[in-house]
This record gives sequence, C-alpha cells and structure tokens, in this order.
Amino acid sequence: MTPAELSRTVLHAVRRAVEEGELSVDVPERVRVAPPGPGGYGDYATNVALQLARPAGQPALRVAELLRARLVGAGGIGEVVVTGPGFINFSVRGTDAGARLVSEVLRDGVRYGYRESLAGQGEGGVVRLRAAREVRAVVHLDVVARLLRSQGAVVRSSCAGSLDAEWGSVLGVCVEQHAQGDPGSEHGQDGAPVDVRPVPAPADPLPLGRDAARWALLHPAPHDRPRIGDEHLVQRESNPLFRVRYAHARSRALLRNAADLGFGPEPGTADVQEAQKPQEPQDAWEARALLRALADHPRVLAAAAAHRAPDRLARHLVTVADAALPLFPAVLPLGEEKPLAAHRARLGLAAAAGAVLAGGLSLLGIDAPDHL
Repeated sequence: MTPAELSRTVLHAVRRAVEEGELSVDVPERVRVAPPGPGGYGDYATNVALQLARPAGQPALRVAELLRARLVGAGGIGEVVVTGPGFINFSVRGTDAGARLVSEVLRDGVRYGYRESLAGQGEGGVVRLRAAREVRAVVHLDVVARLLRSQGAVVRSSCAGSLDAEWGSVLGVCVEQHAQGDPGSEHGQDGAPVDVRPVPAPADPLPLGRDAARWALLHPAPHDRPRIGDEHLVQRESNPLFRVRYAHARSRALLRNAADLGFGPEPGTADVQEAQKPQEPQDAWEARALLRALADHPRVLAAAAAHRAPDRLARHLVTVADAALPLFPAVLPLGEEKPLAAHRARLGLAAAAGAVLAGGLSLLGIDAPDHL
C-alpha cells in the first residue's frame, strides 16, 4: 500500500464515521500520512484525529479509536496503533514494524529515546535551571537537567543556597552552582534562570533511602503534594516502584536463563504470529500492548523534558512494566520444548522492555538492579 492509497483509506474511514453519525465534522479534502516521528510506531502515521477533535467536540484519543476501528483489517494494512495524544500509526502488510522497533531499542539500549530536539535551546544555547533550597525542588532540578540533556540541551543548574550534605550523599543530587536569593521568573525570560518549583515535600524523605525517596518525590506531578511513607518500601505489586524494578530484574533473569538454554533474543514477529493461534489470543494482545508502550517512550522523554515534568517519565515506566510482566511467563520454552522463533522474538521484546526500564530509572536517578 502506497502513502497515497493509505491516505484515501483513512479519508474513507473519516467519511464513514461522519455518515454513520459518530463524528460531526466537515470531511477534509485529504489526509496527510507520513513516516512516524519520535514515539511513533510502524510505517506511517497521521494526526487527522487531532485535527478533527476540536470541531467534533470530542477528545482526540476517542476520535482516533473511532477511526482505528474502521481501519483495522482494511486491505493492505497490518496493525493500526494509537500512540501519544491521538496519532494513528499503521504497519503496512509485508513489513515488520515490531521487529524494527525492538531492533532499535536493543541497538540504542538505555539511550533509546535520546534525541537532539532541544539542542541550542536557552539563552546563548544554554538552559539555566534554578531551584529553591528544598529537598523536592533540588531532586526535581537534578532530574529535569538529566531529561533536558537526553534531548540535546546544554544545561546549567543552580540552587538558592548550599545543599544539605545528605542530599548529595543519600539522594545523589548534583547541583553545579549555589546562589543566594529566592527563585525568580518561572519562564526564564531575558536569560533569567528557569525555576523548578514543585510543591515542597511534607516530610523528610531521607529515611526512605535514595531510590524510594526519589520515587516518592518524582512520581507525583510537580503540582501535587507527595506522600512520604513506608508504602514506597514494600515489595508488593501495590508499590509501582517495586513493579518497575521487578519487571527490569525479570527481564535480566530471562536473558540469563535463555543463555543457559542456548538461545538469545532475536527481534521478530513470531511473538505475535504464534500468539494469533486460536488458543493463544491473549499473548498477541500483550505483545502489542508492550510494543505500543515501547514505541511511545521517545515521545514521553521529549514531553517530560519540554514540560520539566519527571512524573511523566515515572508514570510511563509503570505502563511499560505493567505491559511487560504478563508477557514474561511465555518467553522461555516449557519442559522439553525446544526454543522456537517465537521464544527468541519474545525474549527480544523482554530485553527491549528491560532496556527502556533501565534507561528511564537511570534518568530518574534510581537504581535498576539485575536481581531483586
């Protein structure tokens, strides 16, 4: 299927949705499709759902899902996946978008999603960040600087006053300069530093230790009051930090166990193809869910950096972990079963999930242990 043919197919889906009363908009003359950008998936993508959302009076994600339902199974189209705020992504039949995505993640490793989109930003090509002398503010400052650097920005950070020694020794916070005075402009106009000003922590997070304390301060949105309690230390599924780190440790264990069985990860589509057998429909859904989460990672990193919002990355890591964990039991062969192409492909997907989790935790300044 050519881009022109795909464009006509999408336009036909819009027209059908309008004729059947699910969308109340003027049908556009044409729909643009192009290779997906960062965070995209497959061979082509379109932003038509975002364009139609406002005139339709509906959220872009709902418009995208309405159109997706009409595009799944259309001639020449393989997968149809909605990513981000409402981009519709397509895999053309005869291609292997999932394998290409896994190959890209395994090639880039923990730096998957790193871009140069913010290179040259800031006064004189330097983004200057400043935080108040408060523990949550300086932890956010540290992570926002990491996120900006992952997108190509040159960053200089400062704090209004000297740091407590334990903020560095326990929490691993690094600030380049210390200045007197309170933070000023929030928008960095006229070269002024950009203030990082989350709601302050209601209690001392240091007793939680580095990893749990950082997660407690970073997982809530900056405008939300964080909870500082022992719930961040429990080793149970109710703790999202535990799920993220556990999923990473499981992915590493699967690689070790597979090596003992004499096989390694090989990006491919067998993980989905095998799962499309009538008796195993759940595996196909789980593989696609994880591929969507991995494909969205570059977009999440870019948005977290641009909006100075580490919580976006933290929540995305939970999404990746929750998508990966149900797939892991099907990765290794059972009993006397020999490793098949499906097992190698699933192992590749598990390894890719582990790389994304490790890279994301590293940006948050949190350890990603191989054993948990």
